[in-house]
Amino acid sequence: MARTPYRPTEDPKRTRALRSDARRNTELLLDAARALFDEKGAAVTMDEIAVRARVGNATMYRRFPSRSDLLAAVYSDQLSALCGYGAKLLDATDPAEAMFTWLAAFVDHVVDKRELAMTATEGDELQRGEMFRQWHESMITTAAGLLERAQEVGAVREEVTAVDVLVLANALVLASSDAAQAGRMLGYVREGIVS
Repeated sequence: MARTPYRPTEDPKRTRALRSDARRNTELLLDAARALFDEKGAAVTMDEIAVRARVGNATMYRRFPSRSDLLAAVYSDQLSALCGYGAKLLDATDPAEAMFTWLAAFVDHVVDKRELAMTATEGDELQRGEMFRQWHESMITTAAGLLERAQEVGAVREEVTAVDVLVLANALVLASSDAAQAGRMLGYVREGIVS
């Protein structure tokens, strides 16, 4: 008769402690990252964040495999709110106005976090982690929903894609000297893509 290998029973207290510890470490890392970004800007290294949080580098990279993942996590509440705002605008009576209202909010967000936005998107696709991909996908999904409604009523040219709209919005922020100029440039983008 074959023997069943011995497998120790997992101690529920130990599992809870590890999960609690992991949550605590994640919060420490996010708090340290927010504080350092406010103090020094986006040039802060991952190592500096780990030191400030008093968390080992291995723990940090296990939770946030890439810099873009950490940035997406730091600003996840704001990004979720921006996508939620877009979802609410789907019910607006003027689809084109709804799309450009959301794009203005998107532009304001990127202007406010310009240095961080540039840092989050630097490098190639392979350097970006899963959190960043999820964030990026949610922005595209939100923009696509608003754009499709505007196209359905003939307010925006059919060949324009959600990625086109987001690239234009990002580009105008990066090319602008301030929020006012970014807002004016968004108006020019609007004139270029309406039908």
